[in-house]
Amino acid sequence: MKRLSIAAMALCVAGLVACNQASAGGSMNQQARIDQLEKDFNQVKEEFEVLKYALDKRGISIEQAKAEMEADNKVWDIPVEDSPVFGAENPKLTIVEFTEFQCPYCSRIAPTMQELNKKYPNEIKFVYKHFPLSFHANARSAAAASIAAHKQGKFWEFRYALAPHSRELGDSIYVEVAKQVGLNIEQFEKDRVLDDAMNARIDKDFNLGAQVGVQGTPNFYINGKRQDRFSAELVEKLLKEAK
Repeated sequence: MKRLSIAAMALCVAGLVACNQASAGGSMNQQARIDQLEKDFNQVKEEFEVLKYALDKRGISIEQAKAEMEADNKVWDIPVEDSPVFGAENPKLTIVEFTEFQCPYCSRIAPTMQELNKKYPNEIKFVYKHFPLSFHANARSAAAASIAAHKQGKFWEFRYALAPHSRELGDSIYVEVAKQVGLNIEQFEKDRVLDDAMNARIDKDFNLGAQVGVQGTPNFYINGKRQDRFSAELVEKLLKEAK
């Protein structure tokens, strides 16, 4: 006996369903239901073939794509700990940002984050996590400088003042920005030393990021869910939904 095609099996199922409904007094036209089911099945089959083609071009399997989808939909419980925090105590949204100072994309998104800080201080909590990429030679020293600013209660002022200098990071820039935001320079110089304790502090954020799936910078998590396409418009949309 020849194997039935998937479409043929679907049609058989449709026929049985239609017959059962007809025998129960259903009024729907049996042939119309079969035709619609075949049409729907062919559309699903076509879309599946397109999806499989796209995945093959990326070099990943259905199982790998499923794992990616599950990771994207996962809600992480990301601890704040001693990270810089700005905004609402009882927020509608919590935005955790894994980022660094030498990344040009991070520099470009900084004004958007600053604007969101100003616009929604009573609705959003912003959390900053350090994720210095290994190929950015000055990312760690910049992170250390921002941690020193945080110790004086001026992390956010320092962060946004330093952001435009992603291509020229170094000791002189750190001190210049520290003066600009009104830090005690003597204390700042002591606190920004990149010793074992400072590296451990930065590594704690980095390891947390790796654990929750951060692969580059900047990466954003809103209410624990990773957002691959972060934007001010997305934040506005989620705020409206939260209301």
